[in-house]
Amino acid sequence: MGAAHTVGAFVAHTGTDAYGPGKVIGVDGEHRRVRFVYFVATIRADDLRAASDDETAQVSSWLRQKQQRYGGHW
Repeated sequence: MGAAHTVGAFVAHTGTDAYGPGKVIGVDGEHRRVRFVYFVATIRADDLRAASDDETAQVSSWLRQKQQRYGGHW
């Protein structure tokens, strides 16, 4: 169930891949704030699924590149 998607979880949208995979950066009740590869969005937890191993690797690599380039916490 979507409620299991806590901060730090790697996720993907259940209905579309237009968002790309992402990482949960916030929880607000039934909604999750997700840093997707292409943008940040607030999505209902039920509309998310756990990311596959390949998607997790993609997001992890993307986050590392951004941190190396810009510093800070991504």
